[in-house]
Amino acid sequence: MADDKWLYEISSKKKLLDLNFREIWRYRDLLLLFVKRDITTVYKQTVLGPLWYFIQPLFTSVVFTLVFNNLGNIQTGGVPPFLFNLAGITAWNYFKECLTKTSSTFTTNQGIFGKVYFPRVIMPMSVTISNLLKFGIQLVILISFYIYYRASGVTIAPNSHLFLFPIYVFMMALLGLGMGMIISSFTTKYRDLNVVIGFAVSLLMYLSAVPYPVSEARGKFPEYVANLVEYNPLTQIIEGFRYMILGVGTFSLAGFVYTLLICLALFFIGLIIFNRTEKTFIDTV
Repeated sequence: MADDKWLYEISSKKKLLDLNFREIWRYRDLLLLFVKRDITTVYKQTVLGPLWYFIQPLFTSVVFTLVFNNLGNIQTGGVPPFLFNLAGITAWNYFKECLTKTSSTFTTNQGIFGKVYFPRVIMPMSVTISNLLKFGIQLVILISFYIYYRASGVTIAPNSHLFLFPIYVFMMALLGLGMGMIISSFTTKYRDLNVVIGFAVSLLMYLSAVPYPVSEARGKFPEYVANLVEYNPLTQIIEGFRYMILGVGTFSLAGFVYTLLICLALFFIGLIIFNRTEKTFIDTV
């Protein structure tokens, strides 16, 4: 019996950077279960249910068009303002959902974490994957209006950078997941961060060129604000997303590489902090 070996060994000792893909794969059924849970419970017992997936981006695009384009005279480079705003909101919503949902991982799941073992990183990963469904639905809405405007005679077309689409989605997921894991780790000790996150996300949207192109920021903002907007990695993602789909805006290889490196760095930093926090969070939440 002394020579018998355990099939699995659970230990509190982990590496500084630990993303055990073999263990995550072993718990893939649990990951899929959490994904299904996230999808089915979001709009459960609501009047309109999944229709909120359609309503939110459409109403937001209408408001942005009225306020920023009609009232604020923001130019969109020849693209219909509604379509321009819808493209930016579609990309922004995926990042925002990943960030806000993962930022409360420890506090909202403390009951589960305190009773049974599984790789904790599965929880924020499930949020990122489940939000792909919402992103896909909103992308269908964007494509539908794109076809409508093309049929109406508007000159819009995607360009050769469209092959980068999966990488942009990957960067949005990494950025939202990384920042969410960092915030979630700090909320175990500082609960007021949950209050701040809502305001901070709203402010971040306006600093990420969602309702306006970068060219407008350069022309109308003070220089230090324009630089803050331009070097914001989210701005690069939103601008690149619109550029490859609508053919307006700017794209630079240096900005693309810079954004990818920032996303990877924030993800790994978030993973390190998340792994360190999960060892002791049950004593502080």
